[in-house]
Amino acid sequence: MKFSELNINTVLLNALDDLGFETATPIQKEAFPVIMSGRDVVGIAQTGTGKTFAYILPILRQLKFSQQRHPRILVLVPTRELVEQVVGEFRKLTEYMSVRIGGVYGGTNINTQKELVYAGLDVLVATPGRLIDLSLTGVLRLKNIQKLVIDEVDEMLNLGFRTQLEQIQELLPDRRQNLMFSATVTPDVEMLIKQWFYDPLRVEVAATGTPLDKIFQSAYLVPNFYTKRNFLLHLLNNNADMDKVLVFVQSKSMADLLCDELGKELGDAVGVIHSNKSQNYRFRMVEEFLNGQRRVLIATDLIARGMDISHVSHVINYDMPETAESYIHRIGRTGRADAEGMALAFVEEKDEAIWSSIQKLMKKTVQLSPLPDEVKVSERLLESEKEVMAGMLVVKTPKVAAQRGAAYHEKKDKNKKTNQGGSYRRKLAAKYKKPKTRGQKRK
Repeated sequence: MKFSELNINTVLLNALDDLGFETATPIQKEAFPVIMSGRDVVGIAQTGTGKTFAYILPILRQLKFSQQRHPRILVLVPTRELVEQVVGEFRKLTEYMSVRIGGVYGGTNINTQKELVYAGLDVLVATPGRLIDLSLTGVLRLKNIQKLVIDEVDEMLNLGFRTQLEQIQELLPDRRQNLMFSATVTPDVEMLIKQWFYDPLRVEVAATGTPLDKIFQSAYLVPNFYTKRNFLLHLLNNNADMDKVLVFVQSKSMADLLCDELGKELGDAVGVIHSNKSQNYRFRMVEEFLNGQRRVLIATDLIARGMDISHVSHVINYDMPETAESYIHRIGRTGRADAEGMALAFVEEKDEAIWSSIQKLMKKTVQLSPLPDEVKVSERLLESEKEVMAGMLVVKTPKVAAQRGAAYHEKKDKNKKTNQGGSYRRKLAAKYKKPKTRGQKRK
């Protein structure tokens, strides 16, 4: 269905035309009339199918001009990068509209954001923590919110935002429209839907956890970190089509280590991004990856959610994620829009349980392949990979008294004295069998 067939006004159609979009994706087509009706909506579709536009278009279609200072639309997202992305999407579609849009998140000067909010906003995109901070200052009031959008709510819960979400619910008006969009819906998310939503309608284009058909997946049994490194270098050196590779690892320290290892051969073609990096550094890494300056970007799950990084040729799960849902979001960074994508998984023996859960969630079997003969299996192990032998006890060596050798000598009598509280007190104690004082002090 073309956008012109939906109930979209001219200013939005002109903005879509400028962006080169003519046809609505299934989630956009299905969600538009339901959101326009005013009902609460839970939208489920694969990553990369245009879920952000699916809620922005009907919101802007219904948003009327106003000069009131406090925002009427609130979009909650888990990360700073996603705030910037959603704000950017709103601005693209409001090229011919008078709509005030702002984004707030932690790690930056709150005073600047207070000025932004005080100047007046129609649409506010925020992370939960900074939203509460601004509300506590009294500058931001949420009682005028008409529509609440929760984007990637399962990641918010994974990041420990449950308490903040409950606080935000107390600040919002009871009468509002609630919208939620995600690729996966976990049991925790189901509980949140029951608490926040009123008789929501599910718009489910694909079953939760279903990956895109145009993402080709493969998996390899790899024993350890340094063998994975050897295999990744082998792939990069022998496949010219791996020109924009996103590599996911399990921790920040692992990301830095892998960046150092790959940088020895690939130099500045490798970048790294995680939450310990400054905000400007993170934005710069993503920008350089987008424009082709970085061939490889190593990341934690920080950017697995919602980041619209176009034309990613390959996604590599260097370390397997902790949950099956995270795997779906990771591989969704490739194969976006109408493009095809490749996803590779490096599976260790300890990962076989999570790999089984991932296949069960996807309702798809991906066989584990052996390493190519050309890849050297490394015997070098990280400390975390070294096995502890069962039954081995760490026995501390007892301290042994020093042997008296030829250099030993007795202390002199004057050096054997100990502090006993002063001679006067000792004399009184010997005479009266108990300590005596000098009497009461005169006042």
